[in-house]
Amino acid sequence: MRIENSFIPVHGVGEATERRLWEHGITHWEEFDGSVVGSTLADRIESFIEEGWTYLDRGDVSPFAESLPAASRWRLYENVRQETCFLDIETTGLDARRNDVTTVSLHRGGETKTFVNGRDLTADRLTAELEPASLLVTFNGQRFDVPFLETCFDLEVAVPHVDLMYPCKKLGLDGGLKAIERDLGIERDMPDITGRDAVRLWHEYERGDDGSLETLVEYNRADTRNMEPLMEIVADRLHEQVFEAACRRD
Repeated sequence: MRIENSFIPVHGVGEATERRLWEHGITHWEEFDGSVVGSTLADRIESFIEEGWTYLDRGDVSPFAESLPAASRWRLYENVRQETCFLDIETTGLDARRNDVTTVSLHRGGETKTFVNGRDLTADRLTAELEPASLLVTFNGQRFDVPFLETCFDLEVAVPHVDLMYPCKKLGLDGGLKAIERDLGIERDMPDITGRDAVRLWHEYERGDDGSLETLVEYNRADTRNMEPLMEIVADRLHEQVFEAACRRD
C-alpha cells in the first residue's frame, strides 16, 4: 500500500470514511472525483491531494508521517523502501539522564553499520548517517531509542518515523521484538541475549574483554537487520487486512 491510496491524513477523514471511499472504487488519489463525501470535505481532500503530490515528487513523506496515527505509518514504507533506515541502540540502563548509549546500529540498502561509544559514536556521525534517510524504522523507538539518542547526544531526530511496535499491535502481535520474530518465523544467527545481558557485555568490555564487545555488537546488529523482514511482513499483512479487504467488498 502506498501513500497515494491513503485519505486518513486529511482532517475530518477517519478510517470509516476512508474505507467507504475505497468500497466505492476510489482507491487512489487519481480516482477521487468529489463523490461519496460532502462538498466541504471533498474540497479539503482535493487540496490535500494537490499538495501531497508536491511532497511525493520531492520524496518527502514527513507531512504524512505527522498526520497519520502511529499504527498507520507503515503506509509510508512502500514509497521510500530504498531510502529507509532501520535503527536500534543498546544502553547501560533505561534513563537517558543517567545512563549511556553503548552501541548504535543502522541498516540501510542491505548494509549494516555499527557505532561504538568511545570509538566512533558521536552526534555528528549520527546526524550524517540519518540525514539521507527518508524514513526511520525502529521497534519501541518512539518511546525509547529516539528520545534516548536526542538526550544523550543533544540532537534532534527529524526523520519521519515508523515505530513497528504500533502496527504490530494492530495485527495482534504483542511482546518484544524477539518474541514477535519467533511468532513470525524470522530467524537469528546467534543465541538469544537479553537487555540485561547487553549491559553486562558492555561492562565486561570496559574491563578489557573485547570478545564481549563483539558479542554485543552482533546482538545489536541482529536486532537492526531483523526489523527489515518484520517491516515487510507487517506492511504486507496490513495491506491485505486494511486495504485489499475493503476493496474486495461488493
